[in-house]
Amino acid sequence: VQLQASGGGLVQAGESLRLSCTVSGRTLDTYDMAWFRQAPGQERKFVARISRRGYNTVYADSVKGRFTISRDNAKNTVYLQMNSLKPEDMAVYYCAADGPPYMITSSYRDGRNYDYWGEGTQVTVSS
Repeated sequence: VQLQASGGGLVQAGESLRLSCTVSGRTLDTYDMAWFRQAPGQERKFVARISRRGYNTVYADSVKGRFTISRDNAKNTVYLQMNSLKPEDMAVYYCAADGPPYMITSSYRDGRNYDYWGEGTQVTVSS
């Protein structure tokens, strides 16, 4: 299974970006999916998660109301719509996949519990 993240770039504070994560090697609906991010000098942090059919989503408090995770299983792609970007959102963003057996809710925010990771995509927000 391979994950490929894309869509990062340089934006000004207040602007928007949409990240994409394309999965190959297996159908996307096998996996719960998540986005994490890592800023320079900081540990990797959970951003958002979406269930296999997209019915359930979970967000970090820092992005709630500004970011939206979604998925199109027919296109094998997961998205992260990021609105009202702030300088503190600047980081490398990674997508991750959780396959069977699926983790319990309390484990969602720990990146060590995910099975597959993509290469990151850089998001830079200027103030």
